Amino acid sequence: MGSEQLTDGTIRLRPWLPSDAPAIVECIAGDAEMAVWLDRLPQPYTLADARFYIGMEGEEKFAVTEAESGRVLGSIGLRWDTPESAAEVGYWIRRDARGRGLMTRAVVLVSQHAFDSGAARVFLRADPENAASCRVAEKAGFTREGVMRSAHWNPRLGRRQDWAFYSLLPGELPS
Repeated sequence: MGSEQLTDGTIRLRPWLPSDAPAIVECIAGDAEMAVWLDRLPQPYTLADARFYIGMEGEEKFAVTEAESGRVLGSIGLRWDTPESAAEVGYWIRRDARGRGLMTRAVVLVSQHAFDSGAARVFLRADPENAASCRVAEKAGFTREGVMRSAHWNPRLGRRQDWAFYSLLPGELPS
């Protein structure tokens, strides 16, 4: 991917830089809502955790930033099943940027990037009780395919989570 950047004029997706580690900590540390749904995120979240995330391989990751100021808003990534097959989208956004449609914009941009890179399908999963994450998928044009029941044990919730699966096919992105 190199130094590729994607933008719609409101937000910009760019590769993470080592210098972004403090901004990641600022976004994640102490965010109780994020911690509940993303139980694999350490809490407290440290600079060492952020540096590990930036350097972690196996996912095409982007910083989600404000297009003009460059302020880090969140993260979005693609995990490819196989090249030219399917890509799974994962995302999070900082507390003060929620509810403004910014992550929906990021999901549309990264989905278009996946299709431009040869994906036949883009999908994501979210706990059906995580209304905000499900709303992002639906507003980005994804179709809810079904629910995998009792898919994951979440110790922070103290229960097994269901996962709603959403997918998007080429030509289904909102215009």
